[in-house]
Amino acid sequence: METPTKSARIRERLFECIHNGIIETPDLVQIFEVIGNDYLNCQTLSNYARNNGISYNGAKCQKDIVEINGTKFIIDND
Repeated sequence: METPTKSARIRERLFECIHNGIIETPDLVQIFEVIGNDYLNCQTLSNYARNNGISYNGAKCQKDIVEINGTKFIIDND
């Protein structure tokens, strides 16, 4: 049997905590904000373009683009 990855173990524990009522919606929002803002420097393409003085099309050419619920984000944590 394969050992689960760290992210899989974290996800399983998070789901367990949500299911058991240990973590609620405000907690999830705070976790998302901390990880997105403080660690990943996650920005929408339009915000990234504006903050970096480039065009939207220029932002679309960046290497670390992820899509979450239909919105594209740039991860800029270098």
